[in-house]
Amino acid sequence: MASKATILSREAAAAHGLSPALLDELAELAEVKVRDGGLKLMGEGGLLVELARHLMQAAVEAEMDRHLAEEAGRTGGRRSRSGGNARNGYRSRKVMTEVGTVTVQVPRDRLGTFTSSLLPKYARRTGGLDEMVLSLTAKGLTSGEIVAHLAETYGMETSKETVSTITDKALDSMADWRTRPLDAVYPVLFVDCVNVKIRDGAVANRPVYVVLAVTCDGHREILGLWAGDGGEGAKYWQNVLTELQNRGVRDVLMLVCDGLKGLPEAVNTVFPATVVQLCIVHLIRTTLRYISRQDWEAAARDLKPVYTAANEDEALARLAEFGEKWEAKYPAAIRAWERSWSEVVPFLGFPPPIRRIVSTTNAIESLNARYRRSVNACGHFPNETAALKRLYLTTLARDPTGKGRKRWTSRWMEAMNAFDIAFDGRLSAGRV
Repeated sequence: MASKATILSREAAAAHGLSPALLDELAELAEVKVRDGGLKLMGEGGLLVELARHLMQAAVEAEMDRHLAEEAGRTGGRRSRSGGNARNGYRSRKVMTEVGTVTVQVPRDRLGTFTSSLLPKYARRTGGLDEMVLSLTAKGLTSGEIVAHLAETYGMETSKETVSTITDKALDSMADWRTRPLDAVYPVLFVDCVNVKIRDGAVANRPVYVVLAVTCDGHREILGLWAGDGGEGAKYWQNVLTELQNRGVRDVLMLVCDGLKGLPEAVNTVFPATVVQLCIVHLIRTTLRYISRQDWEAAARDLKPVYTAANEDEALARLAEFGEKWEAKYPAAIRAWERSWSEVVPFLGFPPPIRRIVSTTNAIESLNARYRRSVNACGHFPNETAALKRLYLTTLARDPTGKGRKRWTSRWMEAMNAFDIAFDGRLSAGRV
């Protein structure tokens, strides 16, 4: 009796037009290969490479037959076909595919009017291989590592320049992505930047600004990537937000940041009604920098009543108690909270569902962690376009399963209702 796996494989093969007899022949061939020293699927001498060659050869032959028949039909039948266009030998072409390098004999016609849709003129790679290279790049492999991987796994001889040419195909889609129209209203924007080494005369750290939004449906959406000059600055953030406004954004309920000086003013210049909230986790980390490690646990425990208080008055009372205990030993820790209090206050006026969302920039921090892994693998980039291309491909690979999006959707349902009440229906206006 056939196993369940065998039955399923036969059903899947039947969907592609493969007969049971053919599957049995392939199974026998696999047994022979195993007995003769092992079954190799991909790369030079691989079984899949030989199958791909036969299938591609048959496909281009069929394309030529159809082409000649169509020309004969247009010119009056077989007699015109025999006296007109006809086959005229072959041209050998090596093609890199997903399973390895395949050599195909592409047929030629006498009049030179035949063009294969499977193997267009000058094509040396299949689309599937290009997609594989783009995927490997998005996952953080360098061009050299991709070249080595293709050589080791598929027996392909390629170059860094070829890999770069393939990934350059993403530039057009990146330009469209960076200028696409945006929603009119976003409940929350998380903003941050990641430093990238770019060689512009000399290698230097350049900030790439990232904006992660939560849509009115509770989905994550990266609105764009912008390469800046020098260090992170509030003025450049104002330019970024102005561009978002030009792309259709009319209202942002809250913007969560890490406490960059001057950012609240820059935000309110573009979106006057936006509430700017400091990431509480960042503020706690800043506070602990001024405190000896041996006191971290006790200080963190004493800080918790401040940011979990029911309202601003209670929070101020708890901060005073914290100061009475720790100010003599760590005065700078108290000053950190006092300097940032105007960006802490908004958080205290919201119900728990909103507090849980805006208390931290962890959402964008995890994204930046992926970005850093990807760019650090390259060391530095020749120009900002190369850096943005790398980050864009990493963006596309951010959540291939969609599970992260589902988690956010579920998590945000309660928060969305709270946002609509707290902001007097501004969120509902964005759904219309």
